[in-house]
Amino acid sequence: MPSLATGAETMPRSGIRQVMDLAWSLPGPVIGLHVGEPSFPSPAHVVEAARAAYAAGETHYVPNAGIDPLRQAIAEKVSTVNGFPATPAQVVVSAGGAQALHNALSLTIGAGDEVLIPDPGWPNYAMAVQLLQAVPVRYPLRPENGFRPDPGELAGLVTDRTRLIVVNTPSNPLGTVLPAADVEALVRFAEDHDLWLLSDECYDELTFDRPHVSPGRFDRDGRVLSAFSFSKTYAMTGLRVGYLVSPGEDVARQAAKLQEPLLACVNAPAQAAALAALRGPQDDVVAMRETYRQRRDLAVDALGACGLGYLRPEGAFYLWVDVRDRSGGDVGAWSLELLRRDSVAVAPGTTFGPLGEGWVRLSLATDTDDLLEGIRRMGAAR
Repeated sequence: MPSLATGAETMPRSGIRQVMDLAWSLPGPVIGLHVGEPSFPSPAHVVEAARAAYAAGETHYVPNAGIDPLRQAIAEKVSTVNGFPATPAQVVVSAGGAQALHNALSLTIGAGDEVLIPDPGWPNYAMAVQLLQAVPVRYPLRPENGFRPDPGELAGLVTDRTRLIVVNTPSNPLGTVLPAADVEALVRFAEDHDLWLLSDECYDELTFDRPHVSPGRFDRDGRVLSAFSFSKTYAMTGLRVGYLVSPGEDVARQAAKLQEPLLACVNAPAQAAALAALRGPQDDVVAMRETYRQRRDLAVDALGACGLGYLRPEGAFYLWVDVRDRSGGDVGAWSLELLRRDSVAVAPGTTFGPLGEGWVRLSLATDTDDLLEGIRRMGAAR
């Protein structure tokens, strides 16, 4: 038979999936701290909007870039909440935040180009870059630097093939929220080296101690592409709605065009649900965020009582936990053994990059009792 495409064969599989596969294969119940899946249902008015759209027969094609009322609502949200001007014509509705990121990468990079991605960082960045036959180049986020990017180290990674830098705040997996000065410095870095900056803002409304600052606020010459999602903020992971905000209407038109051969348009009733999420009451968002904050506080107390180190998260809903004195230099194997022996599933740090060795990611999106019991079992494990 003919050979498969190089990008398909070389793209790595997420290490989280290896944990999920093992968890599903075990005969007994598993405490799942490995997946960023909100433990809440989608808000009732969001579900009702989707139901009403189905009932009204809104099950046909809609524009590639999304329905006009939703693009208008998104532009208003970005302008008021994220603090940088956006028009509906700059907005392209996507099939979740992941597809918004892929759309932005498809717009800006080609085979052989290099893309700077965070380490530790969401594994799908490297996967998407390699799928496009480009080269992911990891920039370090080190504990001794507060897991913040170092402009000097970044500059040393730039070559004549570098086209784009990915910035993620609030961070998955770290829970860090970059201060405004750092965000502006990254935009200026992109300017100095004539790079695109792709901002992953999936968790923009889930912060605890420090407000989220969008890179788009500091964009002076149209190089920042901003990707967002309804999945985490509104517990809508399965509805698959996100959006890309482009720095100009011409760029957005190209982004919408790229969606035609890929998905044509995003599910119309899901877009109706997303519109209801933005236009309707925000009480559920506030309640979910406060619950994540409470879980964060309970979890760090529990980790401290177990003698486990951690990075206190300022946003998103993840805890970055230090198990270097237990994992023996192979946190992937340690995580699988924890799952087999203690029925606790965690995401090994190495799935987020080489600098994740010795760390694991826990999800605060799980049930509170399960979270605390999982930490108790981790503390007892050696």
